[in-house]
Amino acid sequence: MGEDLASLYLINLGYEILTRNYHSRYGEIDIIALDNEELVFVEVKTRDHSLENALRSISKAKQNKLYRTAAHYLTTHPSLEENFSRFDVIIILKDQSGKSSPKITHLKEAFSSV
Repeated sequence: MGEDLASLYLINLGYEILTRNYHSRYGEIDIIALDNEELVFVEVKTRDHSLENALRSISKAKQNKLYRTAAHYLTTHPSLEENFSRFDVIIILKDQSGKSSPKITHLKEAFSSV
C-alpha cells in the first residue's frame, strides 16, 4: 500500500517512475524515478505512527545498501550515469482510526552518498 501511494504521489508531482522494487545482490530500492533530469532513489516507509521511528529505521547500514544498489542500477543503465542523483525518503503514516487519509511526508535529499 505504501509504495503504491508513494508512486501516485510522485506521479502527481510530475515525476516519471522508472522502476519499482529494484533488486540487486546488495539490496532493494523501492522506487527509482526521474524528477526532470534528476535521478531519484526513493526509500518508502509505511508506519502506523511515529515519523521518528520511520526515520530511525533507515540506519547507516541501510543507507550503505541503498548506495550500493543505486550504483548497481547505474552500471546496468549507463544512459543515466550522467544524471545528478539523490536519495529521498517518503514516509506514509496511516491513520489508525481509519477516518482520514494517510499522511505523506517527502524528505528530498534525505541523505547523501559517502
